[in-house]
Amino acid sequence: MTETPKNPQPLGGNAMPRFGGPGTMMRLPAHESAADLDACFVGVPLDIGTSNRPGARYGPREIRNESVLLRPYNMATRAAPFNALKVADIGDIAINTFNMAASLEIIERAYDEILGHDCVPLTLGGDHTIALPILRAMKSKYGPVGMVHIDAHSDTSEAMFGESITHGTPFRRAVEEGLLNGERVVQIGLRGSGYSANDFDWARDQGFRVVPADECWHKSLTPLLEEIRGSLGPGPVYLSFDIDGIDPAFAGGTGTPEVGGLTSIQALEIIRGCQGLDLVGADLVEVAPVYDTSGNTSLLAANLLFEMLCVLPGVKSS
Repeated sequence: MTETPKNPQPLGGNAMPRFGGPGTMMRLPAHESAADLDACFVGVPLDIGTSNRPGARYGPREIRNESVLLRPYNMATRAAPFNALKVADIGDIAINTFNMAASLEIIERAYDEILGHDCVPLTLGGDHTIALPILRAMKSKYGPVGMVHIDAHSDTSEAMFGESITHGTPFRRAVEEGLLNGERVVQIGLRGSGYSANDFDWARDQGFRVVPADECWHKSLTPLLEEIRGSLGPGPVYLSFDIDGIDPAFAGGTGTPEVGGLTSIQALEIIRGCQGLDLVGADLVEVAPVYDTSGNTSLLAANLLFEMLCVLPGVKSS
C-alpha cells in the first residue's frame, strides 16, 4: 500500500489536467500566510523600478502558469522537497504600484511576517528593486547576510535619473545599510557594455567576488560553486537570481537583455551548487512575459525556483 505523504504535494497531471486546477505555483495549496510552513512561494508584482522594458509585474502570474509542468521529484538530484518540507503558495504581496516608497515598506513588513514564522521565502518577481526590502527584513532576523547573485548587471549604481532606489541600485543601498556582508557576496554572469571600465569595481571594493560572464563561457560551473561554498562558509546566505543573467537565447523575456550570458544548464549548476549553504531565502526576478511569446523565459524561471526549493536546508539529495 502506498503511504500518503504527510506534507502537501503539487497537484499531479493524472489527478487534474495540467491546463486546469489552481493557479498557484506548481498547483500547490494556497495559504493566506506563512504560518506553519517551512517554505513558501510568494509573488511581488512590482516593476516601477525598471529602467528599460517594463512588464515584470506580470512575472509572478506567468511563472505560476508555466509551473504546471513541474513534478514533485527532482530526477537529476533525487531531491524530494515536498517530503521534507511543508510548502505552499501564499499569493502576491499587494504593493502600491503608484508609490515606490510605500511599496518598499509593504514588502518589508510582509517579509518580516514570513520570516517571523521561520519560513523560507522563495520569491517570484517583479523587478530587482524588491531585493532591497527583502534584505532589510533578512537583516532584522539574521543580521547581515551573504549572497549569491546571478545577473547581467551589478545593480550597484549610485542612482538612476537621480533616484537612489531602482532595479539598478539595490545592492549598493544594501551595503550602505549594512544588510550584506561584502566578504560573503559573489556575483556571477556580469557582462555587457558600460559607462566606464571600472563599472564593476565598486562591488569588488566592497569585498564582492565578481565572476564576469566571459569567465564562465564554454565550461561547467560546478567547480566554481565548490569554491564559492568554501568561501561563503557557515552563516545565512540569500540567493538572488535575475533572469537576465541567462543569455537571451534561453531567456529573452526580460527588460534589460544582454548577449553572451549564461546557459540554462549553467543556471542549474549554480543553483544545485548552492546545496549545503544556509539558504534563508531566494528570489527569481525580472521575468517580463510580454517579451516572452514562447513562454520559455517563464518556464525556465519556474524550473529554477523549483531547483531553489530542492537545495534548501533540510532537503537531501542522493
